[in-house]
Amino acid sequence: MRNIFKILGIAILLLLIACSNEGESEKNIIKIGVTGTDGAQWDVLKSLAEEENIDIELIEFSDYTLPNNALANGDIDINSFQHVAFLSQFAKENDLDLVPIGSTVIAPLGIYSEKISNISELKEGDKIAVPDDPSNLGRSLRLLETAGLITLKEGTGLFGDTTAIEENYKNLEIIPMVAQQTPRVLKDVAASIINNGIAGQAGFDPAKDPIFLEDGHDDSVLPYVNIFASRAEDADNEIYLKIVELYQSEAVSKAIEEETKGGSILIQVPNEQLLETFETLKGEE
Repeated sequence: MRNIFKILGIAILLLLIACSNEGESEKNIIKIGVTGTDGAQWDVLKSLAEEENIDIELIEFSDYTLPNNALANGDIDINSFQHVAFLSQFAKENDLDLVPIGSTVIAPLGIYSEKISNISELKEGDKIAVPDDPSNLGRSLRLLETAGLITLKEGTGLFGDTTAIEENYKNLEIIPMVAQQTPRVLKDVAASIINNGIAGQAGFDPAKDPIFLEDGHDDSVLPYVNIFASRAEDADNEIYLKIVELYQSEAVSKAIEEETKGGSILIQVPNEQLLETFETLKGEE
C-alpha cells in the first residue's frame, strides 16, 4: 500500500512540474497591425518582447484605412502606423472606440521632388501631390503655408481641405491622393508631400532628401506624434503597455536612429496628454 501511495505521489509531483513548465513556456502572442514591417526597430522590439514571454506577430496592411478596422474587429490586438490626429479623425468618422495607449516617434513631414532642389523653384501652375486622408491633408496644407506657398483661411483647423486655401501664390495645382501613391507620381508632378514612413519605404532619406521639412521639435506637432492604439476596453492591458514600454527603450531608439538616419525621433509623451489631445481633436469639426 505504501508503494502505491509513493507511486501516486511521484505521479502527482511529475504532473505538477509538467503543468508548471507548460505555463512557463506558453507565450503571449500579440498581433500588431502595421503598414510596413521592414524597420529595424521591429526586430529589436521582438527580441526584447521574447525576454518578457511575449511573441509579437506583425500584420502588414497595404493602406491606412485597414489597420483600425482590423483592430476594431478584433483581428489584431494593437496597431502602430498612425499619429494622434489620424486616429482621432478615423475613429470619429467610423464610430470606432479606439484610443492611443503610447507614443512611438515623431516623423517630420517632407516635400520631395525629382525636378527641383529648392522650394523657391516651383513655377506658376505646378502640380503638388499630397496625401488625401483628412489629417495628413490638413497637415500638408499647413506645411505648404509654412513654406510660403499658400495662406489658409482664418479658423482652419487640423483637418482642412483644399477649399480652406485663401491665397495660392503660384496657382499650384494641389492633387490629393492615397498616401502610398505620393512617391510613385514624382515623375508626373513638380513635388510630392510624402509621409516619413512611406518615404523611407520608397528609398528616400527622410532627413536629407526633402526640399522642405517640417520642424519635428515644435510643440504644434503633438497631434502628429505616432502612437500605439488599442480598443478602448483594452487601454489598461498590461501586456500591451509592456510592449509600449519596451518600444521606448534605448535599444529601439538606437535602431530607429540608424534605420531612418535621424528622419524619425523616438518621443515619450505621457498617456494623459495623448488622450487629452486625442479627445480634443475628436471634438473638432
